[in-house]
Amino acid sequence: MKRIAYLIIVLAVMITTSCTQQKAGQPKERLDLSNLDTTVAPGVSFYQYATGGWQEANPIPDEYARYGSFDQLRENNQTQIQSLIEELGKQENPVGSNAQKVGDLYKMGIDSVKLNADGTEPIRGQLEEIAAISNKKDVIRMTAWISRFAANPFFGFYVAPDDMNSAMNIAHLFQSGISMGDRDYYLLQDEHTKTVRGEYEKLMKIQFRNAGFNDEDALKAALNVLHIETKLAQAHFTREMQRQPELNYHKLAIADLDAQVAPFEWTYYFEQVGAAGIDSINIGQIEPIKTAIGIIDKEPLEVLRDYLSWKVINSAAGYLSDDFVDANFEFYGKTLSGSKELRPRWRRSIDAVNGAMGEVVGQLYVKKYFPPEAKERMLDLVGNLKSALGERIAALEWMSDATKVKAQEKLSRFIVKIGYPDKWKDYSSLEIKEDSYWQNMVRASEFAYAEMMDELGKPVDKTKWFMSPQTVNAYYNPSSNEICFPAGILQPPFFYMEG
Repeated sequence: MKRIAYLIIVLAVMITTSCTQQKAGQPKERLDLSNLDTTVAPGVSFYQYATGGWQEANPIPDEYARYGSFDQLRENNQTQIQSLIEELGKQENPVGSNAQKVGDLYKMGIDSVKLNADGTEPIRGQLEEIAAISNKKDVIRMTAWISRFAANPFFGFYVAPDDMNSAMNIAHLFQSGISMGDRDYYLLQDEHTKTVRGEYEKLMKIQFRNAGFNDEDALKAALNVLHIETKLAQAHFTREMQRQPELNYHKLAIADLDAQVAPFEWTYYFEQVGAAGIDSINIGQIEPIKTAIGIIDKEPLEVLRDYLSWKVINSAAGYLSDDFVDANFEFYGKTLSGSKELRPRWRRSIDAVNGAMGEVVGQLYVKKYFPPEAKERMLDLVGNLKSALGERIAALEWMSDATKVKAQEKLSRFIVKIGYPDKWKDYSSLEIKEDSYWQNMVRASEFAYAEMMDELGKPVDKTKWFMSPQTVNAYYNPSSNEICFPAGILQPPFFYMEG
């Protein structure tokens, strides 16, 4: 999986720089003293001293498990995006245009009447395909097919830069297949974790019934899924192991996979994921993938069908009727995350549109809300930061001259992305139809998958963005040595044009 560091500390440093390097006549830095709690001594609780006033004025809304300035800014951005999309809906948009696609997808997301009337119909065809599985080769084919539009069953295939040659994109295989996010939820035996597992089993029974299973079959399917996911979790790397690069890189020849990983229909699998003919691949975590292959080989077809069905049902739940959405929220929203209230439908629809066509929305967003002057100001700011870092490297007494040369060379190659990409993504091959919300999300996922597969075996495109312009966040990508600040984060309280 791509290792991208989200920038919080670096952003804070840059913002401090922008707010303190003032020119005559400019306003002072934006320090709102009402955010402080001066009744508490900094030495007793600096956190309470620095944020107590803000916390009292901004209680956590019921739809959030945590809440802060980032969340407030995201809410504001969503309101702005909603107004942009609704403006599109008032126009006559040609069929196939980006405006038509964005407007139609958003409307499908907020059309509760159609969503509830559709019921299970949007996933019926996919579940029928899975029910028709009659042999282990079918399981492999369906595993590859589902991974194009839903959560990865068993393990995941993706294309990304080679960790040992960051200029080239290669194929990777990584541990996957569990639905509670972390192996500990399956393995720990404390009372809280047991309760979570019980709620997860309850969720599966409800969703299988929503999908048309009778009570007996729904219970059996839920237990089958929990059985497989627990086996996968037992072999999964811990979070600590995943943070050690040397444990997650094993570039192997395809011809050696049977011997060094496990006997498997490797050639057939790679054909099904669209990577026929590759000669090597990075197997991120050998033991978890070996375990997954053993499950495919040894488990009965009935158990495997239930597991694959769950991958589709669970991935689709947020884009189906209220029965599916509400059950999904009860577990993932309340039990796992601590939220008390489901987010409004329009906000969830905005998220879907951003995920499916982020750069289309981004074009609209920057045109109205991000002036070119802001991009120039930020580029100047980053340029000043690079100069300061270069001076600090040169002055370091503990660093050898040879290391300084390498550090300065890396700094000089630092790629800076501000606001929005210079070239926008082409969405002309993505179809948004009137069949169902979920099927449109499937097409969007398949569009993104095809885009990823087109990069296999090619040099890394260093102009590619990993966040859309309206995103309230930032990142550093060590593979390409780039820093990115989307337009969405470049506004108060994180950025001031006149600062």
